[in-house]
Amino acid sequence: MKNDHHVGIRAAAGVFIPLITLVVLGRLDLAIFASFGAFTGIYARNEPHRVRLVAQSRAGVLMLAVILAATISARLSPGGAMNPWGIVIGTTLVAWGCTIIVGYWRLRPAGSLFHIFAFAAIASIPHQPPLGEAMLAATGTVALSLLIGIASRIVPRYRSTLTWAGLRAAWLVRLGAAERRALWLESLGYLVAAALAGTIATIVGQALGFGHNYWAMVAAVVPLVGHTTRHRVNRGLQRVLGTVVGLVVLAAIVAIRPEAWLMVVFIAACQFGAEMLIARQYFLAQVCVTPLALMSTLLVAHVNPLDLLHDRFIDTAIGAVVGVGVVLAPDAWRRWIRWRSREEQLEWGRARRRAPPGGGRPADGRPPLRGLSRRPRARGRGS
Repeated sequence: MKNDHHVGIRAAAGVFIPLITLVVLGRLDLAIFASFGAFTGIYARNEPHRVRLVAQSRAGVLMLAVILAATISARLSPGGAMNPWGIVIGTTLVAWGCTIIVGYWRLRPAGSLFHIFAFAAIASIPHQPPLGEAMLAATGTVALSLLIGIASRIVPRYRSTLTWAGLRAAWLVRLGAAERRALWLESLGYLVAAALAGTIATIVGQALGFGHNYWAMVAAVVPLVGHTTRHRVNRGLQRVLGTVVGLVVLAAIVAIRPEAWLMVVFIAACQFGAEMLIARQYFLAQVCVTPLALMSTLLVAHVNPLDLLHDRFIDTAIGAVVGVGVVLAPDAWRRWIRWRSREEQLEWGRARRRAPPGGGRPADGRPPLRGLSRRPRARGRGS
């Protein structure tokens, strides 16, 4: 974590340079594509240059594929944007597929949180810019992130080995059989969490009259990353609390009605803060992430900021509850199996005590139980 300020500077530069360029050019309609392309720079935080270049290249290609799929899906939908249920279906598939790809490529951060966010946010834009220009903005930002990722090579003391053999070795890293099984199980968790959170958020949103159901899907997959159940549940709780404080920060920013260029400065500052804090304190990182995400939306879409604050809180709460539920469900299932196993063993013991020697009728008049000569195997053992 001692080099987190390097990571923060790289990530902040990767989002600031493209966005300020679009402000100067008057093309803020392309800002959302550049913003998601800049996510390339957050992968392989403190890895050697050869590993970082390979990982960020893969992350950039995957993000471009998600952006392309999102904008094509929006263009093919009636009205120029996907409807809420279409977003739930499409984003759920992205959550599942990208989790598998990210896992096979050993990318860090793991999971498909950024891909969920990118697909749903872009697919929900009603007026898409020209496809070529949108992809040019995203591709240019990805290329810039790759250059920033290896820019520290100009300083000899930060330079690490970068050879074709090293790049090939980093590219050919493979998963073991146990890792593959764990990855497929993890992808199932992402599938269930995203689908369930999106469905609940859509139903609640249509009943109460608010949108942005994909924020619930993003929040639902946050608790799925972690080494222990306690860590995962804490992430879900910190996501909600950090969002609440982050909304207060955003309200203060919106109150001063900043110009577009100042919004870009705030976005870069929040990106720096998020990368500095994400490995130290997830709650504080979320305080930076919340205004970062919403300012990116306000930069592109002309919507009421109060509506965004309202939607963000409710959808985040829905998603966090669903995500924590998905995390706790396997443990609850294992406890239930163990409880059933103990109950069956106790019942077997009671039945055997009732049965008299020689197979006669028990003292309580019940017919003798068959098969008591051998103890039945307890189900759920070892679970």
